[in-house]
Amino acid sequence: MPSLSVLLDSYFYRPDEDVGPIQELVAGTDETVEPIPEEIPEEYLAFRLEGEHYAVPIHGVREIVKVPPLTEVPRAASNLLGVMYLRGEVLPVYDIKVKLRLADKAPLVAGPEASEPPRGARIIVVQTADGLAGIWVDSVSEVVRLRPSMLELAPPGVGGGERDCVVGLGRRNQQLFILLDIWQALA
Repeated sequence: MPSLSVLLDSYFYRPDEDVGPIQELVAGTDETVEPIPEEIPEEYLAFRLEGEHYAVPIHGVREIVKVPPLTEVPRAASNLLGVMYLRGEVLPVYDIKVKLRLADKAPLVAGPEASEPPRGARIIVVQTADGLAGIWVDSVSEVVRLRPSMLELAPPGVGGGERDCVVGLGRRNQQLFILLDIWQALA
């Protein structure tokens, strides 16, 4: 019976044996094989509006603040809740629920008849083409990291107009995030 070393020598290549084409294939020099690009996740700020999860790219968010007292602006747009004073700047505060058709009209949160804001409500301060603006949200959830493979275009029938602010959906495990173009939501 042949020894174990003789059997192994017949199965494996020896270091002095010429295996040129096989060695190139193993080394990955085959021109037909392309490396798989690594997905770089993007960070999104997740928040809630009327019980649904929404998210915007974090690079557009300047800060998150508790809801300060708002000053009503007479004859303002229906989605403008009022203005707030933040570190020497006066910022408009918008409610995007009307634009998203989650509400018929913006709540009364400024002026003498205004009610106290809910405990979890926050203002997300974003940079717009016209300067800083605030967006009222019911609560801020977390910062989520979504890879491109976790993103989907908005399904047919969701939005659809060229000025629509819903740009897609993000999935993380069983959680679904509605991705918004926040600047379009303020337009």
